[in-house]
Amino acid sequence: MTAASTLARAGCPEGTAVVAGEQTAGVGRYGRQWHSPREAGLYVTIVLRAARTPEALPVMTLAVGVATRRAILESCGVECDLRWPNDVLCAGRKCAGILLQLEYGAVLAGIGINVNHEEFPPELAATATSLRLATGRKHRREDLLASLLVAVDEYTEISGEDILRQFADASSFVHGKRVSVNQGDRTLSGVTDGLDASGFLILRGDDGRTSLIVTGGVRPERE
Repeated sequence: MTAASTLARAGCPEGTAVVAGEQTAGVGRYGRQWHSPREAGLYVTIVLRAARTPEALPVMTLAVGVATRRAILESCGVECDLRWPNDVLCAGRKCAGILLQLEYGAVLAGIGINVNHEEFPPELAATATSLRLATGRKHRREDLLASLLVAVDEYTEISGEDILRQFADASSFVHGKRVSVNQGDRTLSGVTDGLDASGFLILRGDDGRTSLIVTGGVRPERE
């Protein structure tokens, strides 16, 4: 993402992609570390330019999530779930994450996919997985990258309304899921009740009141 930012500042074209064989300072949302061993995962940032504004980022994040899910299915045959707003899950464990940033008039779409990881550190083993662990076989990262670039190009040009519908259809977390939402100084509990027009999650509490979740870690309440 740092290299992509430099290229964006220099005026690189739409669709420029920076791919790393390894990340030594990989991060996710809220500065969390991303486990990125050499030649095991797909670590890529794509520069997107057309009509990008801060208000568009939430729906664009969902669009990149839908694209990542499709690319994994097409190239690896793995059906994934989408956890709002930016996690891709396989059998309930995270196999990919997405981080979008707006810089120099462009959106930097950072995508990390656990492809051929054979194991994870103890602190991640219960919550993370890879496509290799899910299928019992290795996967070609080059094939996954090719599918991903095509899918991101396609889905980031789809209307926001269609993206919200497709994300909701692909996610078990958008409707009727009992979750807790960690917002740092407080934790909210309730049942998910869809997405608003901006791509934010609607949470209905036990008292019947609704809250709009703009940010926060969403997890099934049992965890």
